[in-house]
Amino acid sequence: MTSLDKPTEDTTAEGGHDSRAVTQDALFEAFGGLRGMIETVLPGLLFVTIYTINKDLHLSAIAALGVSLLLVAVRLVMKDTVKHAFSGVFGVAFGVVFAMMTGNAKDFYLPGMLYTLGLGLAYIITTLCGVPLIGLILGPVFKENLSWRKRNPGRKKAYAKASYAWGAILLAKCAILFPLYWWADTEQLGWVLVALKIPPFLLAVWLTWVFLAKAPAPIDVFAEMEAAEKAEKAEKAERERQAAD
Repeated sequence: MTSLDKPTEDTTAEGGHDSRAVTQDALFEAFGGLRGMIETVLPGLLFVTIYTINKDLHLSAIAALGVSLLLVAVRLVMKDTVKHAFSGVFGVAFGVVFAMMTGNAKDFYLPGMLYTLGLGLAYIITTLCGVPLIGLILGPVFKENLSWRKRNPGRKKAYAKASYAWGAILLAKCAILFPLYWWADTEQLGWVLVALKIPPFLLAVWLTWVFLAKAPAPIDVFAEMEAAEKAEKAEKAERERQAAD
């Protein structure tokens, strides 16, 4: 990523293309990419498939938890980041506990649905409070941390738009799922959940990319700190040299 001391709206065609490519790469890194999507879908898909075939809650739950743990183990063996796989394990584990406690297979999906609802509200509320959640998530990825809040208003606006988009998409998803939780059977709810895993996510990521690709470049605060440290060392060395003379 190019280190910039200040954001700029003026970019060459090639620079603009590079900025969009960097934004795309950063989004894939932040949200796990194709592999992360597979790890998100596979446990729920396995659960609903087994339950549809034999209506065995225990076998379905154990299989879903087992594949989640396997995905983490594979990442550990390959020395990859495990944050997305671990989040999947925790989500599946909570679902298994809920379902086992109530004996209702639909409760396997309830923790994830509540998480989605809470996350959707968090995107909206944090944006209304002036600290859009997507900026908090992506700031470290773009090496800008919270510099966008005060020093880069165009980028803050893009993060606000993206956060509203995420919130609206997640809440729309909840508006579909919660009625199904009450009215549909386990298989119907499960297959709708599987179908709604990837498309809304891809839509939200694409909208985030659109907003950020048009926004000013991020301020690389890490590069600024390194430059300030080098300048301080150079100034100190110059003072020492003058004192020696």
